[in-house]
Amino acid sequence: MKRTLIACVAVAALLAGCADAPTPVDTPADPELAASPTREVLPLPPDATLQDAEGLPAEPYVPQRLQWEGSLNPRGAEEVTPSVDRIRDRGRLVVGIDQSLYLLAYRDTASGTLQGLEVDLARAIADDIFGDAAGADRVDLRFVDSAARTDALHTGDVDVVIRTMSITPERADEVEFSTPYLTSRVRVLVPRDRGVADINQLEGKTVCIVDGTNLDQIARAFAPHSALLRTRSWSDCLMATQQFQADAVMADDAILAGLAAQDPYVSILPGTLATQYYGVAVGKGQGDLVRQVNATMERMRNDGTWSELYGTWLGGSIAASSPPPLMYRKEEQ
Repeated sequence: MKRTLIACVAVAALLAGCADAPTPVDTPADPELAASPTREVLPLPPDATLQDAEGLPAEPYVPQRLQWEGSLNPRGAEEVTPSVDRIRDRGRLVVGIDQSLYLLAYRDTASGTLQGLEVDLARAIADDIFGDAAGADRVDLRFVDSAARTDALHTGDVDVVIRTMSITPERADEVEFSTPYLTSRVRVLVPRDRGVADINQLEGKTVCIVDGTNLDQIARAFAPHSALLRTRSWSDCLMATQQFQADAVMADDAILAGLAAQDPYVSILPGTLATQYYGVAVGKGQGDLVRQVNATMERMRNDGTWSELYGTWLGGSIAASSPPPLMYRKEEQ
């Protein structure tokens, strides 16, 4: 199909934490695109589900500031360090990670190795645990689905999870988080041939998100009259747009930057729907490991490693280009 470049129209930026839901705009759908037979012929991605539009939510989505008490200060007192000692005795740090998030954690087709910002972060944490600058050899990277991240920590299959896991109060009840390592903002990506140049033009379209993420409420709030396609991975979402099974992808800008880098025929729409913070997740009751991870976070901020990683993987992208603030809880002395 010949792709036609649609002129972008201005949209009032939605400020995360204080923005009102956008007012829908009556924009006629392109009947030629809507009737594309490709939608009916190709099967959905594996384990994907398609939900019809549900209409306006019973309660409007109101973005709020992160309600979280914070992480553990690395300078806090820990009498014993059983979690860190166990990792040292084993000789490797087991990390739950993705392998298809371009720029963040993906398998390089030429070398077959995992690369990306989150992969390098895992190696930096291992370097500090073992103190021998051999992070690549000391890290056991294991793939975990978005929906299985918490379970992988509960079962002890991994020591930490570094997989675009945004900090939320609900997740903080289940796992411990490090201080954030990246700030992300929820935005929308669309192919340029879908007649969508504005987040107010999603009515009647199909929006793709990954199952197990916290984007369901946001998607239903800002695209209540859109069908919702849930997939296992963001690469499945991108493929769904290329096969006309979805018209838009709603995700964090760090994720969308990687998708846009793989497809020159997509655009990221103006407007921010919410702000999120990625943290390293650790199982409950492992305060010593949380403090160890946070010590690495502080070192990377102070010695320029964080800026180096950002420049290597996300430089020039739409993701925030400065480290998020340190977020520590108040502790009794």
